[in-house]
Amino acid sequence: MAISRLGFLSLLLLVLLRAFASLPTQAAARGGSDSSGIDNGKHGAFSRILLEDNPEITEEMTRGYMSNSELENAIQGFGNKCSNVSRIYSIGRSVNGSPLWVIEVSDKPGQKEAEPAFKFIGNVHGDEPVGREVLMQLAYWLCDNYLKDPLATLIVENMHLHILPTMNPDGFALRRRGNANNIDLNRDFPDQFFPINDEISFRQPETRAIINWIKQEHFTASASLHGGALVANYPWDGSRDKRKQYYGCPDDKTFRYMASVYSQSHYNMSLSKEFKGGIQFMVACKTGIIYMEAALS
Repeated sequence: MAISRLGFLSLLLLVLLRAFASLPTQAAARGGSDSSGIDNGKHGAFSRILLEDNPEITEEMTRGYMSNSELENAIQGFGNKCSNVSRIYSIGRSVNGSPLWVIEVSDKPGQKEAEPAFKFIGNVHGDEPVGREVLMQLAYWLCDNYLKDPLATLIVENMHLHILPTMNPDGFALRRRGNANNIDLNRDFPDQFFPINDEISFRQPETRAIINWIKQEHFTASASLHGGALVANYPWDGSRDKRKQYYGCPDDKTFRYMASVYSQSHYNMSLSKEFKGGIQFMVACKTGIIYMEAALS
């Protein structure tokens, strides 16, 4: 059965809902405020990238989440258990030297095929750890159900799925939103309306790793999991007139459709009173990445 690349991504978004449902109830989103990237005037001209100290994250708040060492062990353990359908590789290191591990899931991992490649990223903000757990659940669901569940088999055999559970291990370890340099990685990508970000040499090592990764793999589409709001977001963020006018990206209709597929498949999100239809266009998306912010209900 032939399925379009857009159809494959829609299937992946629905599978993510399964991963959310399998998480323990204590794994609720703990995202910071103002995740849309709007300049609220608190931080001055560089508010898109420089962060103030956030409220302290207590030990109780981190209970139920894997530590960085536990997550690394889980990724390596997954590679050993599911070596027939996976490959583990690193795209670089964080400021403090933590490897940025990626799980590739495919029936022919590591091989170049004429199949769509999709990228999932979690934990861009250090204080939003739900994505770490969800993406590991997604990987294990595909491994455990390959050749057993038709949907899992379809995904594994017809695409290359690349999963980066954490882009910001340093921020997670430090219990704050930014990385080790206290930079908001979600605002650190090149931006058509923020030219200071266009100088790649000034970007954070985590950001450069993602940019180089994108250039190497040529992903068909991507999604990033944030925490703190029950909404599906899509490109672009920013405007020339302080958001008085909507600036849709070249693939605006496609992104609207995919965001709607995800939202309409989530009962509470689709009935959101804060975001019409459970979707919102304003998102810090600088490299063609779809950002979805989802909290457990």
